[in-house]
Amino acid sequence: MAKEYDLVILGGGTGGYVAAIRAAQLGLKTAIVEKEKLGGTCLHKGCIPSKVLLRSAEVYATTKRGDEFGVQIEGVSLNFSKVQERKEKIIGQLHNGVQYLMKKGKIDIYEGTGRILGPSIFSPLPGTISVEMNNGTENEMLIPKNVIIATGSRPNPLNFPIDRQYVLTSDEALEMEYLPKSILIVGGGVIGVEWASMLADFDVDVTILEYEDRILRTEDKEISKEMQRLFKKKKINIYTGAKVLPETLRKDDGVSIQAEINGEVRSFHAEKLLVTVGRKANIEGIGLENTAIQIDKGVIKTNDFYQTKETHMYAIGDVIGGLQLAHVASHEGIIAVEHIAGLKPQPLDYSLVSTCIYSQPEVAKVGLTEEEAKEQGYKVKIGKFSFRSIGKALIFGESDGFVKMVVDEETDDLLGVHMIGPHVTELISEAGLARVLDATPWEISQTIHPHPSLSEVIGEAALAVDGNALHG
Repeated sequence: MAKEYDLVILGGGTGGYVAAIRAAQLGLKTAIVEKEKLGGTCLHKGCIPSKVLLRSAEVYATTKRGDEFGVQIEGVSLNFSKVQERKEKIIGQLHNGVQYLMKKGKIDIYEGTGRILGPSIFSPLPGTISVEMNNGTENEMLIPKNVIIATGSRPNPLNFPIDRQYVLTSDEALEMEYLPKSILIVGGGVIGVEWASMLADFDVDVTILEYEDRILRTEDKEISKEMQRLFKKKKINIYTGAKVLPETLRKDDGVSIQAEINGEVRSFHAEKLLVTVGRKANIEGIGLENTAIQIDKGVIKTNDFYQTKETHMYAIGDVIGGLQLAHVASHEGIIAVEHIAGLKPQPLDYSLVSTCIYSQPEVAKVGLTEEEAKEQGYKVKIGKFSFRSIGKALIFGESDGFVKMVVDEETDDLLGVHMIGPHVTELISEAGLARVLDATPWEISQTIHPHPSLSEVIGEAALAVDGNALHG
């Protein structure tokens, strides 16, 4: 027997389950269809597990530096199986929390693969969901008034043969039972940099092969340059302008591959190869062909409220491209649900979204880079301040990096803030709030930052915009 709902969400990842919670708050009878586990990529294959491993790597690397802090530790060693056990424990705890939230909101969960049907005996409009249940029972038929597609994305292997043993994506890398002695990482973007940092701190010999002229191509140039400098201090090998040739891949006592660099073909060898060259939207096999939904460049097209061409069907998160981030998907889901409920939400201003890279050192930003601001015609002034002059950074033993503010010279508007250094993924929220409130650097400088704290670097960078930094 078909079941009716106000809203059915395809995908129970961060965007999907947050949308479901908001829908339940608004009194909508809601269901989620999830083929794997609630929490999706972020909880099980992305944000959470990778950051658990990064934290263990940070603790290990810091412990080896114990003498710098007057802490004498003999025979420091790494038990990677314990690292993986901790990862699974944290995932399990958070997964239980998501399941509790679903019960609290009286949200129905269907464990299976959902497929959108066209007009049928169930509805004159496309949108009925046929769920192929994981337990092998008869398909469930769901008749929703509205649908949100939140099926997420998966690693893009390009032309590499992912075999789970020698050639991996981040999905397979998270399940490694032991650490390799060496690894080649194809791609120097966010995922590649996080893995490079983690594995280097775990004493793995790391080589990055990046096609662009610098790693972290989407970051401010000065941030990329500083990361490259600090990675070299970690003994990470970085080759930019490297066109990797997948057809040259050989698997014999590890992995061998060639890359063209500055017109010269060079050979590389390591125990494993990790492919981190972006992600692909999961839009196949969910019945989009039975609808009028439009696809452009591999992602679903929507309006500012995430409506598709089928106005009762919405799409959020990685399936619509843009900023493929869990916190973005969550906010897109909230906006979509509130639009369904007739609350007239404001469209999301993506220039106000903070982004983070959880490597060592960390990187965070909000707004325009210096290059982007100039390309858009702004005449800019820059405020920059180093962590080397911040007492708390010296206390931590992590004084590399800086904060950089990009400001409109004519209006004094804050256009962007860029950070590299200790715990900047926590510090960036102050800059994000400043952008939301349209604060000027002077207003930021009037915030009394506690001493000693890492946050002092933000106040000093704001003063530096007009040459008034006090400690540098």
